Amino acid sequence: MVGSYFDKFATVEQKQKYLPKAISGETILAIAMTEPDAGSDLAAIRTKAEDKGDHWLLNGAKTYISNGIQADVIIVAARTSFDDARSIGLMIVEADMEGFKRGKKLRKMGLHGQDTAELFFDNVRIPKDNVLSDPSKGFYYMTQCLAVERLMTAMTSIAHAQVAFDLTLEFVKERRIFGKPLGAMQNTRFTLAQLRAEINAQQAYVDQSVLLANAGTLSAEQASAAKLLTSELEGKVMDSCLQLHGGAGYMDEYRISRMYTDARISRIYAGASEVMKEIIGRGVGLDARKLK
Repeated sequence: MVGSYFDKFATVEQKQKYLPKAISGETILAIAMTEPDAGSDLAAIRTKAEDKGDHWLLNGAKTYISNGIQADVIIVAARTSFDDARSIGLMIVEADMEGFKRGKKLRKMGLHGQDTAELFFDNVRIPKDNVLSDPSKGFYYMTQCLAVERLMTAMTSIAHAQVAFDLTLEFVKERRIFGKPLGAMQNTRFTLAQLRAEINAQQAYVDQSVLLANAGTLSAEQASAAKLLTSELEGKVMDSCLQLHGGAGYMDEYRISRMYTDARISRIYAGASEVMKEIIGRGVGLDARKLK
């Protein structure tokens, strides 16, 4: 997800500096947008970068940042003007810069294999060469990349739903109840039949969205629809599949238990479901900011 920012907006020199080691795995990347008081609403960002002539001075805090503990290079969204809510710059922060500090590794419900952290910036001096493109257009850059990011989360959600379905299908064939396989029960058959149809339908939409993204024509509304539907379906599939596992599904030794807790964040990160609905609503002409 972070690489696309360098791909689209970095100079040749910036790409040569950061991408080779990112590709080789020597450098871990992160992007820091979310703040204690600003999540899906990017215009509410308060972290600021002041233009000091030959450098920028970065101050503020970020939270819930994936790779925050181990990242070597972090793209930080910071307000460059308080006169325009969308005047945001994307600052490239390197781990050894003075004034940059990491907070604690946050404890989470799921996704325990991935670190999430708080980040703090206290008068961090950012060279002018460490800004991605125009320092006033970061909001629009994030909007462009978020469409693909949301599609990537949709791809992840539909893949997780498929894995949960496959695990459960095998389980109900082996588990016996009242002298017959659990899969022979009508409720089990109907539940999995419904999930199979919904996964197939949404996979088709995701595939079409990938074609649009590759062609450079994926809209924010289409990406939001893919993210909304697949993340909601992922949650539904996990709940239904855990239920079919019975008591075993509540035990962490069964993968479905861990998948269930991991899946809960899908309806929140990269834009909560409610925000996705807002974006889709605006796309059909129902913009609360314009309707009187």
